[in-house]
Amino acid sequence: MATSCFAERVGKHVSLSDAEKNALSRLEENPRKVKRGAMIQRINETITELFVLREGRAMSYVLLPDGSRQILRVYFPGDFIGSASTIYSKAPESLVALTDVVICPFDKHALRRLLEEHPRVAALLFLLSNAERVALTDRLASLGRTSAKARVASFLLDIFDRLRVTDDGIIDSFDLKLTQEEIGDAIGLTSVHVNRMVRQMEQERLISRTNGRITLLDMERLEEIGHYTNRHKDMDFDWFPNQP
Repeated sequence: MATSCFAERVGKHVSLSDAEKNALSRLEENPRKVKRGAMIQRINETITELFVLREGRAMSYVLLPDGSRQILRVYFPGDFIGSASTIYSKAPESLVALTDVVICPFDKHALRRLLEEHPRVAALLFLLSNAERVALTDRLASLGRTSAKARVASFLLDIFDRLRVTDDGIIDSFDLKLTQEEIGDAIGLTSVHVNRMVRQMEQERLISRTNGRITLLDMERLEEIGHYTNRHKDMDFDWFPNQP
């Protein structure tokens, strides 16, 4: 049976049948390498493809009227990227590779057959899109009502918890692989302000940095500072349909 990065990710939450795993693996039959910084999808382009991210990191963003960039979402291996494009004929956001990546594009219309033949997959996509909506709502509230330090703390914790969904080896540290400018564009701060907050957290022994790797030294305190709720655990699957 073919392997699917997306199936492995959602399999952390629910048990998939072999038929469902195979159906999801077909979405990843044509991997494509994309270099760091390359555009995967440009805003307002006609949408023909959706993507599963197999390797590396990507992001979605929009440009604001003043020319500044707002990063909407950072994507990790196993993520279904471009999901916002399922309901529009033109892309509502741009997608770009943050690192060298391997993406698996598939025709947007292939989604219809998948959902017709495997309705539990439709339920999974519904679940994941709602979890993403809640996480984005949390960040929206953070941008409007919390301090710079709280925003940085919450952002680091969110990356940490998302990476742990698919990597059991992550205990208290992770490779950030984001510049301070990129962090700032995600949480509404300048790179200078991000740098100041990160250095302050180091001085307070909340985090440490070594060669781009972040270690969370006091997660309880970071959660308190960031007013953070882990949206990637304690999900309710009691309603989820059983395997056929």
